[in-house]
Amino acid sequence: MDQGAGRQAIIQNHAAFLQGTHDFQADINKLADSSLIGTILETVMLATNMRFAAVARVTNDRWIACRTVDEVNFGLNAGDEIEIDSTFCQSVRRTSTKVVFNDAATDEVYGGHPIAAKFGIASYASIPIHRSDGTFFGTLCAIDTEPRDIKQPRAQAMLEMFAEVIGQSLETEERLEAQELMIAHERELSRIQEEFVAVLGHDLRNPVAALDAGFRQLDKEPMTEKAQILLPLMRSSLRRMNDLIENIMLHAKARLGGGIRISATADAPIGGAVTQVVEEIRAASPDHPITLDVAIDRPVSCDAPRVAQAVSNLLSNAVRYGTPGARIHVHAGLDERGLVISVANQGPPVPDDLQHRLFQPFRRGNHAVGEGLGLGLYIASSIATAHNGSVEVICEGGTTTFSFRLPMLPLLASDNA
Repeated sequence: MDQGAGRQAIIQNHAAFLQGTHDFQADINKLADSSLIGTILETVMLATNMRFAAVARVTNDRWIACRTVDEVNFGLNAGDEIEIDSTFCQSVRRTSTKVVFNDAATDEVYGGHPIAAKFGIASYASIPIHRSDGTFFGTLCAIDTEPRDIKQPRAQAMLEMFAEVIGQSLETEERLEAQELMIAHERELSRIQEEFVAVLGHDLRNPVAALDAGFRQLDKEPMTEKAQILLPLMRSSLRRMNDLIENIMLHAKARLGGGIRISATADAPIGGAVTQVVEEIRAASPDHPITLDVAIDRPVSCDAPRVAQAVSNLLSNAVRYGTPGARIHVHAGLDERGLVISVANQGPPVPDDLQHRLFQPFRRGNHAVGEGLGLGLYIASSIATAHNGSVEVICEGGTTTFSFRLPMLPLLASDNA
């Protein structure tokens, strides 16, 4: 295949662009639907009386129309390609210098030029388009088959200004595309990470359950005095591990499924659920005295296991951040707003600048004792939100109180968590 036949083989047209298969599809897309580019080309034609205007992508061996306004009927549309040797744009690209003439019949430089004669061009302007980094993109062209006064300084200044605007708009489009791709990549990476965490949490449940069963069995066996001390500590660590897994699983489900889902019952055993949580944390944290006051005298519609998980997170938070050895008080009752379960501990107050961020995921305070993921308060708040409730925090007189509030609502629609 000779050079001319090879060049002809890569000639593409408007149909390839419409099918989305054009070699320069991305470049054409940036310009073909841009209202800015359309306005520029229309303005060029109105201001110069030229009847054809276009933005072309020009490489070393290709000339492709990206956007055209054609009142001469040259028949060039977005994606149409002509031989690079049949254009003046090859010279514009090579020299980064505009080509402008009013009348090909009389111009001192381009008079009688074969390209002008081939297409019946009388007046012509081709202005280089550069990105801000100096790289060459293509040309802004204006053409007519009749002589026009395109060489006047105002017309040339306008064309150069528009070429610069087009170069800047291209860079803006490319930056937006890069940002969109980055955002899409980050979202996909986040989704994969969350799926991994969900699978990891699920797979950790089995060995934790096996350890728990083993500890219960050991508790029935004769033990030495040292074993009687170690076993409760090991069960406490296991309970903490189970809490972490539950928080991870719930966070992953909420992220992947669009939020925490609850399954409410009309007369939920909320008093018993809160009492059980307090007993578990008393056993796991014997150095922190915990008092409990339950005063619930009428049915409450809620998801008791989820509320218990929220209270467990609030109580674990009090143990972690409270003054060691200081009493923690838990109250569960009803007031005019509905159900309120409060957890109060002595210790450093939550800084004002941290309070509004406490319920975001992976937030930890500066005085945390032990390991944690910073998910506890976020999960508690999410569970309250799923019940149309809220979690509030008040710091007064050395006491920090978290209050988990649920409105007195009718039975919520059942939905598996």
